Amino acid sequence: MVMQAAFFKLANVISVDDAIRYLKDSIQKIYGKKGSNIVEMNKKAVDRGVEALQQVKIPADWADIEDEAMPIKDEPDFIKRIQRPMAAHEGDNLPTSAFVGMEDGTHPLGTTAYEKRGIAVYLPEWQIDKCIQCNQCSYVCPHATIRPFLLDEKELTKAPDTFKTKKPVNKKLADYHYRIQIAPLDCTGCGNCADICPAPGKALVMKPADHEIEMESENWEFAMKVTEKHDLMDVKTLFGSQLARPLLEFNGACPGCGETPYAKLITQLYGERMLIANATGCSSIWGGSSPSIPYTTNATGKGPAWMNPLFEDNAEFGYGLYIGSKHIRAKIAQLMRQALESPISENLRQAFQQWLDNMDDGEGSKKAGAQVLAAMEKENIAGNQLLTDIVALKDYLIKPSVWIFGGDGFAYDIGYNGLDHVIAMGDDVNILIMDTEFYSNTGGQSSKATQTAAIAKFAAAGKQIRKKDLGLMATTYGYVYVAQIAMGSNMNQTIKAITEAESYKGPSLIIAYASCVNHGIKSGMGTSIYEMKKAVEAGYWHLWRYDPRLKEQGKNPFILDSKAPTASFQDFIKGEIRYSSLQTMFPEAASEMFTLAEKHAQEKYQNLKRLAEMQY
Repeated sequence: MVMQAAFFKLANVISVDDAIRYLKDSIQKIYGKKGSNIVEMNKKAVDRGVEALQQVKIPADWADIEDEAMPIKDEPDFIKRIQRPMAAHEGDNLPTSAFVGMEDGTHPLGTTAYEKRGIAVYLPEWQIDKCIQCNQCSYVCPHATIRPFLLDEKELTKAPDTFKTKKPVNKKLADYHYRIQIAPLDCTGCGNCADICPAPGKALVMKPADHEIEMESENWEFAMKVTEKHDLMDVKTLFGSQLARPLLEFNGACPGCGETPYAKLITQLYGERMLIANATGCSSIWGGSSPSIPYTTNATGKGPAWMNPLFEDNAEFGYGLYIGSKHIRAKIAQLMRQALESPISENLRQAFQQWLDNMDDGEGSKKAGAQVLAAMEKENIAGNQLLTDIVALKDYLIKPSVWIFGGDGFAYDIGYNGLDHVIAMGDDVNILIMDTEFYSNTGGQSSKATQTAAIAKFAAAGKQIRKKDLGLMATTYGYVYVAQIAMGSNMNQTIKAITEAESYKGPSLIIAYASCVNHGIKSGMGTSIYEMKKAVEAGYWHLWRYDPRLKEQGKNPFILDSKAPTASFQDFIKGEIRYSSLQTMFPEAASEMFTLAEKHAQEKYQNLKRLAEMQY
């Protein structure tokens, strides 16, 4: 609006007074649903675009100045040959020969680490004396730009002078030095880390970006050379999980995105053996927009294998990944059993048997697979077809963790038939639904996940019917692990549900509440994680798990993790423009629909409570 106002002031194509009037009319039409505050801010922007114009005289000799060449960096070939030209909008000039070796469409991982966009206006500054070392800031970060690091004495001697550390509060880590480090050129400055920091007086304070970039850039580069030490603590805990390198970093999601923290956490737990089928939508845009790939590898070069099928067949595609790997691994097992019946060394015999005993266990197959490869290196396998065939399939020795990622548009609507078919098959696949309660990527259209009274495209007067209960529908199979989570409400329940789902030898469905910029959170996306907590406290969203394994123990498989609502339901929904705009446009209808939405939420809670109280 600022630039449009300035244009009409300078161009004189029509009267500037008429232009301002037309612009302000369009603002009312476009942003009226967003609330009067948004409308007024945009109108003021138009006025300032006219009032604040200043002429800047450019020296004539600037026309002859040559651009300074960027310093040559030691970058991978893909970055230099393909990513840099594409980022400079010169991708159309790339010859076909530039893509030799990528004919099958594969891309290298971790390319977003070379972007260094520097888009934040404010960045978090670590207050070392106030930090309680909870790692919550890292846990909730949408872009993996704030992380804890543990340094041994040798590493500490090489640290820059500004790389301050403190002794860990955990006695198990007494030999190390603890630091929270930000990536200043990758952080988007959303502020969620500072908002949720539980330390008295806040251990993270938002400061102007220029100062932090100057102070922290060298520190981040050094931190990237510090060895990973996730094996020092239980990785399946909040604290321990954040010592593992996130294998989803510097993605292109909006600042404060509620989807990416879930996907990032899963990569920290299982990333080096993940196969991901990702439905088209927000998660495919921030997850793999060529040439910027945020999924990356660990120090050993292992990371998620990420694929993006069509919107409507993602579940089937992910199931195909499972079936394909299952058959390949069955072939390995067959070859090993044949080898055990032939004259092979005792060392190899033990390694094969160990793998066969652990082939369906993630960590067990990893260790057994390493033993197989180590034993193979000591053997002369030339001329032995069985052993040669096993080596050729070595990438499948580790049991893959198969994940199907998508939003509610995929899961509740267009891809539901496939999702239902896949979970009904009873096989070991994991499904993560990042539920924003409408089609986020295409502009906020209503889906079956949209709640009563919420305004969305195709529901401009508020949705008239209640939300589809996908989770409870899935529990009716009886053999599907199902969980409903919200990271900002209960971080421990989130990681517990994810680890339970992955360990379950059958289909798993996790429905994760994801705050979205399209919700119009009035306190801003810097509080998007805290908004999840408010949603649960108000009874708008509920936390629960359904674990079929508990039935085998004679226990109720349904566990209600969230307590009875303690906050006002209507105060919560009125804090988001997707609801409050209904009140602005149709106040009488809004009152009725808000009451109906609250009634639906209360009925939902009572139903969940009954399920949790059932005797087995």
